[in-house]
Amino acid sequence: MGILAWIILGALSGWIASMITGKDSEMGAMANIIVGIIGAFLGGFLFGLIGGKGITGFNIWSLLVSVIGAVILLAIINAIKKK
Repeated sequence: MGILAWIILGALSGWIASMITGKDSEMGAMANIIVGIIGAFLGGFLFGLIGGKGITGFNIWSLLVSVIGAVILLAIINAIKKK
């Protein structure tokens, strides 16, 4: 996947994850992109550990994996911030 595809997938998955976690109003576009891209790596890694496919390209499966990873990442960040 090219850099532009990663940015688009990251922005979309980061935005969806921020909406799911209720953090949409607190996050800007750049934060959504960063959380989405890191979430894609995290989701792909976790799905790989359990024997599933990770990020396979620019498709619905990859979006789902990256959103799940981004939601997990936001939950970790929120837990750290509350301490």
